[in-house]
Amino acid sequence: MGSLETGLALKRDHNLQHFSSSRRSSSSNSIGFSAQKSRSRFARAVLFKKMDYLQLICVVAVFFFFVFFFQIFFLPGSLIEDGNKGRDLFGRDVGVDSEGFSFLKGLDFGEDLNFEPSKIIEKFRKEGGVGNESEVVKFGYRKPRIALVFADLWVDQHQILMATVATALLEIGYEIEVFTMENGPARAIWRNISVPVSTAYNNMKFAVDWLDYDAVLVNSLNAAGFLSCLMQEPFKHVPVVWTIHEQTLSDRLRRYVSSGQSELIDTWREYFNRATVVVFPNYILPIAYSMCDPGNYFVIAGSPEEAWKADRQKALVRENIPLNVEYGPDDFVVAVVGSQLSYRGLWLEHAFVLKALYPLYKDFGDSHSRLKIIISAGDSTSNYSSIVETIALKFGYSKDTVKPVAMDQNIDTVINTADLVLYGSFLEEHSFPGVLLKAMCFEKPIVAPDLPATRKYVSDKVNGYLFPKDDMRALIRILLQVVSNGKLSLAAWNVASIGKHTAKNLMVSESVDGYASLLENILTLPSEVALPLAAKSIPNKLKTEWRWSLFEAISDTHSPSKDCAESVDKIEKLFNHTNGENSVSLISPNETFLYSIWEEQKYMDIAYTRKQREDAELKDRTDQPRGTWDEIYRKARRTDHMLHERDDGELERTAQPLCIYEPFFGAGTWPFLHRTSLYRGIGLSTRGRRPGADDVDGPSRLPLLNNAYYRDVLGEYGAFFAIANQTDRIHKNAWIGFQSWRATAHMVSLSKTAERSLLDAVEARKHGDTLYFWARLDKDPRNPLKQDFWSFCDAMNAGNCQFLFLETLKQMYGIKHNLSSVPVMPSSNGTWSVMHSWALPTKSFLEFVMFSRIFVDALDAQFHEDHQKTGLCSLGISKDKHCYSRLLELLVNVWAYHSARRMVYVDPETGLMQEQHGLKSRRGQMWIKWFQFSTLKAMDEDLAEESDTDRSYRRRLWPSTGEIVWQGTYEKERSLKNREKEMRRHQSEAKRGRMNRRGRQKPIGRYVKPVAEVTTANATDLSLRERLDDKIQPTTS
Repeated sequence: MGSLETGLALKRDHNLQHFSSSRRSSSSNSIGFSAQKSRSRFARAVLFKKMDYLQLICVVAVFFFFVFFFQIFFLPGSLIEDGNKGRDLFGRDVGVDSEGFSFLKGLDFGEDLNFEPSKIIEKFRKEGGVGNESEVVKFGYRKPRIALVFADLWVDQHQILMATVATALLEIGYEIEVFTMENGPARAIWRNISVPVSTAYNNMKFAVDWLDYDAVLVNSLNAAGFLSCLMQEPFKHVPVVWTIHEQTLSDRLRRYVSSGQSELIDTWREYFNRATVVVFPNYILPIAYSMCDPGNYFVIAGSPEEAWKADRQKALVRENIPLNVEYGPDDFVVAVVGSQLSYRGLWLEHAFVLKALYPLYKDFGDSHSRLKIIISAGDSTSNYSSIVETIALKFGYSKDTVKPVAMDQNIDTVINTADLVLYGSFLEEHSFPGVLLKAMCFEKPIVAPDLPATRKYVSDKVNGYLFPKDDMRALIRILLQVVSNGKLSLAAWNVASIGKHTAKNLMVSESVDGYASLLENILTLPSEVALPLAAKSIPNKLKTEWRWSLFEAISDTHSPSKDCAESVDKIEKLFNHTNGENSVSLISPNETFLYSIWEEQKYMDIAYTRKQREDAELKDRTDQPRGTWDEIYRKARRTDHMLHERDDGELERTAQPLCIYEPFFGAGTWPFLHRTSLYRGIGLSTRGRRPGADDVDGPSRLPLLNNAYYRDVLGEYGAFFAIANQTDRIHKNAWIGFQSWRATAHMVSLSKTAERSLLDAVEARKHGDTLYFWARLDKDPRNPLKQDFWSFCDAMNAGNCQFLFLETLKQMYGIKHNLSSVPVMPSSNGTWSVMHSWALPTKSFLEFVMFSRIFVDALDAQFHEDHQKTGLCSLGISKDKHCYSRLLELLVNVWAYHSARRMVYVDPETGLMQEQHGLKSRRGQMWIKWFQFSTLKAMDEDLAEESDTDRSYRRRLWPSTGEIVWQGTYEKERSLKNREKEMRRHQSEAKRGRMNRRGRQKPIGRYVKPVAEVTTANATDLSLRERLDDKIQPTTS
């Protein structure tokens, strides 16, 4: 894309300055010193505020006034001095006076602007694309698939462009399918070139498995809504090429900036960031959309837009020209057009052109016709038109001769009105200027500077006129040749006619080769996909012209008026709906007040209703006894369990013999999931769960799924481990099944009839311990050649399936000697299961998971370290985060076949059942000892004991995939319970001992009786003692 480059001021070399000053004379030194002294005095006067600030402001104002006065009245005036002895900007004699240009010797045409092509292709080449995979073994079971997405199928430039590109891609080995929101006449075009078309009627939402496509090409801003589907998991990493030809959104983005709507800008940045590559037809649009540039902009020059529009606008007449451009029927109109970019040398180029047109203007003085010059430059908000008018007046043009027109106005009307189009921009661009292409399509003779971009497509005096950009005499000579007696010459008419024919199919080759090369570099094709031919292999006949012939048979080629602003408004409304009242309102200012009142009243009503409900609930709770905390917790758990059991789906599911789980990851899979009681979703990520659905949270049941690496590596296999981990807590049915969301996308999910047939067979135990499956290998779209089991597995896993399966078995069973072959999987007696769509008895499922955990642990031990470091996997041809998933998809077939399980295929439409690989045909071929339960159980217990006792053992995946159970586990649990019981007994005894040993508390003080009470008590004691003494004395005597 283009980038603006600003010149940097040159730094003064103080060392060089010091060296040169040392060689000066003493007089020079004294002069320099006095000048430095004067500068220092001025600096001190300003810095130490010895000059009044008001005086300083006045001085600055007067300085800028004189600069403005000099620029307006002296610079343009110097351009119009008559004479024939002047020289041009570069000192060459041009026959007309140009000596007024001498003050611009330091300024060149097109200065301060430069284009830098993007390096995005090099980035994709480094990451690895189709072109870098020539040395990788490809099995070529299917062609690379491309999805073309359109907002509608009405005939427009996007249909013509993509029909031409698609024809070339089909020729070199691609397979293409079209998706659209609205049907139209172009549907017949795609049918004629054998491209299927699918139509969606649900607000830009397709129930499509985008993982089936190697790339998605989204066309125009009108189809931006489709990107929302591709911004969700699991479709976030599908390559997307978004082609944009419209400038509507760029104008809207500038309005967002001025109004401070940064949220909407961030929303559109997300859309641009989702695309792998955003393709533009020229280098102007990337600059217009630079606000949203995430670094993925790319330019593929060429579009049939101008030729298509010119054909539609043949009925335009001169009366359609804007009212600010006055002309007569005999006027000769010259349109001076240029680049859509503004840069510092632009007005110099217009002065150059006006100076060259002046002799032609003088020639019209003797004719009854008048010369009218329209200069398209600047925008409607700038004052550039006054500059052009001032220059024209100084050159000697009459007041009504030169009329500037803003570039953002209707340029089509300007060109259609003109008799001659002169390209007045000398900026070197990387692509052919679109305004010149437009003029050629309108059959107007063009005069342009001889620059590389124009020289490539315009031949001088054949389909246009070229002049050296610094040669005014050559430009004047061409203008006088083109115009004769106030009209176009016959030669100019012939040049314009040839130019129209050239422009109709201009840059077809660049466009076709550009898209083909882009796909080569961004696609990373799986090993089962055949490599397409290189872009250079496209026949030349497909690159010489747009496919106009395909659209000639369509009578209704005029599509209804489509405004990209409507599509932009839809995205804004979606954003506003998502963000609620904090979002930017799209309603008119007159309706803002009423809408805000309605919103406020609605929120008040909701808050009042919520408050009443809360008060009613709290009123019943206030008088209830709380009890102890243990009782409260117990009641809360009981209530939660009761509320959970009230779910109708769970009640129905409990009464059924079978429950089918549907693993999913991301909101993009929601349209493919069922909501009946027979099915239950299991999310592989907590964030992608369906609201209001009774889905199982996989990461909460198996913490390993919180690790993004293993979630991607295992794929849907992680759901098996999550369900099998303490399965009694979540699954209470006798049978268990799984169905991939991709089976629904491929129309191989169970119909109502097939569901009833499967349930009847399960309830009656018609086939006993059986693996029922309904997605078969020989009808899988990835296997159009109907290859056998191991050949298909090799094709899906870069040719290494058999070898790595064998190595995994060796490590799994600890085999030291050479194992020469993998388990036999014949295809003569039936087909096999794919896409994880099968059902098993729950007991057999747990046995299968036992085998799978050991197998995955051995597989992970071989790849984990290298795969996590480099991202490269032996089961893929490039960096692949789904390394194990394709091999594990077929593992259930090996286990079922060699463990002597019956395998029955259920037709997903009719429900008819057919047994595959009968037990009699397997005799002598099954590895029963390897897959029997006793062997697997012993291996499982060994791994459990090893991981339970030796914590320092090497890193293993097995403990993280489920329960760790062996005989020692029960003993450890029993020992733990005994220790806890003993600990509680000791705690109780210690408590009783502390209570027994606790001494009585001594009294804090002593009670003292009052004095009166003490005296009375003492008198009573004395009287009693006297009586006792009297009684004792006689006895003693």
